[in-house]
Amino acid sequence: MFSRITGIGSFLPGQAVTNDDLARRGIETSDEWITSRTGIRCRHLAENGETSSDLGLEASRRALNAAGLQASDVDLIIVATSTPDFIFPSTACLLQSKLGNSGATAFDVQAVCSGFVYALTIADKFLRSGSHRRALVVGAEVFSRILDWSDRTTCVLFGDGAGAVVLEAGDQQGILATALHADGAHHGILSVPGSVSGGKVTGDPFLRMDGQAVFKFAVRVLAEVGEECCQAAGIGTADVDWLIPHQANIRILEATAKRMKLPMGKVVVTVDRHGNTSAASVPLALDEAVRERRIQAGQKVLLEGVGGGFTWGAVLLQL
Repeated sequence: MFSRITGIGSFLPGQAVTNDDLARRGIETSDEWITSRTGIRCRHLAENGETSSDLGLEASRRALNAAGLQASDVDLIIVATSTPDFIFPSTACLLQSKLGNSGATAFDVQAVCSGFVYALTIADKFLRSGSHRRALVVGAEVFSRILDWSDRTTCVLFGDGAGAVVLEAGDQQGILATALHADGAHHGILSVPGSVSGGKVTGDPFLRMDGQAVFKFAVRVLAEVGEECCQAAGIGTADVDWLIPHQANIRILEATAKRMKLPMGKVVVTVDRHGNTSAASVPLALDEAVRERRIQAGQKVLLEGVGGGFTWGAVLLQL
């Protein structure tokens, strides 16, 4: 028994917010400052009251439509998010309710920017076991809610959005190999070190990051896990047709491709228009590349994620 992606969808809220728009909102920055350091030119930001499950709902509907399925056909729903609607119930259960599905297994995965790769790997293992037949795997984030808008080193990097895929069990192999890792010793270089206790926020409720440390760590582990995943499938990295890394910033994408000896022409890049959308970045990029018909049937696509924890992972697949 294998699993393969049969439908993909994505959703970006509202209009694009440019770097100049941020400067006009009072953030001490400029288009040149952001673009030269990150490659980001714009991002999308959710409206007040617009939640991860709302964004995930639109992406899920599009993925289900692409697969020719109804929400009731799905028996597993996994949502990767670091910005859930509530402490509980899970965003997956809230999404399940909005979709009108009843009875499917539903839960969230929290692996920050590796979240979608983690969730897709988990779904693949559920389907391969024979316990489930059709999974809806979603990455959805409203990172704008956890940003300190007075800190220009972080607030300009992130955006909101959602992406989703339908994964179905069958005789045709789509997921060729997976690899997941984590090392909690590095939790301090990227975190939101706050919580709610007794109705009050304790600690720091905003995203904090050591940018240089994250860069060095991300480039190393993305290259290593990509090679590990390819090796597990019995291919070399040169056999990969498309690389879709987590869209953190253009420098990380370029350095990862160089380390893996892949030309940038094989790398799907959306960070310039989406910013860093955390768990949503990989499915957003995958959907765009498929809709633009850059990715063709039978091509090998390597998805990679790296995020707070620290977590990292890869999925090698064919559509």
